[in-house]
Amino acid sequence: VQLQASGGGLVQAGGSLRLSCAASGRTSNRYKMGWFRQVPGKEREFVAGTSTGDFKTYADSVRGRFTISTDNAKNTVYLLMNSLKPEDSAIYYCRVGGYWGQGTQVTVSS
Repeated sequence: VQLQASGGGLVQAGGSLRLSCAASGRTSNRYKMGWFRQVPGKEREFVAGTSTGDFKTYADSVRGRFTISTDNAKNTVYLLMNSLKPEDSAIYYCRVGGYWGQGTQVTVSS
């Protein structure tokens, strides 16, 4: 399985971004999908996840601001990030099953 993440960039506080992660190869609709983020010197942390049955979970720090969604026809998972804060700045990684994407940088300026 190969994952291609995109959509990161520089945005002002209060703005929005949508990350995408397209999966190719031997994927499965039963794979859990999720987003994680990491800043230098810190461990990678969970941001949002979804699994079969459209069950979704969010980290407390992003609940109500971020929305995870999937397009099974395109084998793509999205992360819509609204009301961004400087502390949301990180490299964001998608995970599908046991596979990781390459990461996309999100920088939120104050």
